[in-house]
Amino acid sequence: MKHPISRLALIAVCLGAAAVQAAPTPAGPIPSPPQLSAKSWVLMDAASGEVITSHDPDERLPPASLTKLMTVYIATNEIQSGRVHPTDLVTVSENAWRTQGSRMFLDPGSEVTIHDLLKGVVIDSGNDASVALAEHIAGSEESFAGLMNLTAKRLDLRNTHFENPTGLPSSQHYSSALDMAKLARTIITDESAYYSLYKHKYFTWNGIRQPNRNLLLWRDPTVDGLKTGHTEAAGFCMVTSAKRDGRRLITAVFGSNSMQNRANDAQKLLTYGFRFTSTETYAKAMDVLANPVLWKGEESTVPVGLLDDVTLTLPKNSRRKVTTQVKIDGPLVAPLAKGDVVGTLTLLDGDHELATRPLIALQDEAPGGVFTRAWDTVKLFFQGLLKGMFSHSGS
Repeated sequence: MKHPISRLALIAVCLGAAAVQAAPTPAGPIPSPPQLSAKSWVLMDAASGEVITSHDPDERLPPASLTKLMTVYIATNEIQSGRVHPTDLVTVSENAWRTQGSRMFLDPGSEVTIHDLLKGVVIDSGNDASVALAEHIAGSEESFAGLMNLTAKRLDLRNTHFENPTGLPSSQHYSSALDMAKLARTIITDESAYYSLYKHKYFTWNGIRQPNRNLLLWRDPTVDGLKTGHTEAAGFCMVTSAKRDGRRLITAVFGSNSMQNRANDAQKLLTYGFRFTSTETYAKAMDVLANPVLWKGEESTVPVGLLDDVTLTLPKNSRRKVTTQVKIDGPLVAPLAKGDVVGTLTLLDGDHELATRPLIALQDEAPGGVFTRAWDTVKLFFQGLLKGMFSHSGS
């Protein structure tokens, strides 16, 4: 019998690769997405991870200070793993102090806590703070960039490559709207203890009070993050998230033509997503969805279900009636390991297929005794024989 953990890991990979995207149900009309000033954008549902609308989502573009989302993600990961602590003191190097662009206004040789540096990166978009964090965690900017790229690969950010922790222009420093939306979703999901940093409007350091450049924090009380960026090459970029009535959406816009328009672009996407789509969980992970017959086992049936929730983002439709269809790849014969794929679950709206997911065994199932296995072998033989006869007579 294979180890159940390895089976679960395999199924997780299969689910991620083979999960069917939810398709719109033919129902009431939904308007076209809004027109934006940006070059590239994505609107994503945070719960399902589904892209509601996009334009050139995979285009590789300069991310400017959106880069700092990865810088902060790595730093907070280090904190959560216990390798560093928020109260650890970081000595500001001359290299960090001399970094060009937006600043936290650190003094060279001063000692600053990691927690304050995180605020300086998120709220002030401080390049000096980003470099100080990178040097403290990895020893140098170059080593930290290597860590950023390893993390990007782990998160399956396929159109992202970093050369520094700041987002200052470099020929091989790029990302995409889809990758940044995926990174934002990871931050919201994995690092919720630090997500509140992104909604702070002001931070004061060295007597200098600086505002967060995310204008939507002032315009929309449901917006609580995340990051803006701007260089001449990148234009005005922004990754935003908002939560309304328990539902969270994420936007990523690249290359808007002004600070006002990048905020307007993000707001248009949020309004569109909240108004015309909804997200619902239709099946929960590890819930027993069926108990099909188990042959040659200690038990006569096996509970089956899903490894992950089935959460779909669909156009709003009050007439939608979702039904489930379970198909077992039978007959199921013991032994079975927890996580073995045993069939499929299909969600339907009438005749319209919404999504299909693999069904798995929810527990290990041991083989039965000698008599049970022998008797079930006989029954399976005659069952197969009868099935073949009926199949032949009907052809």
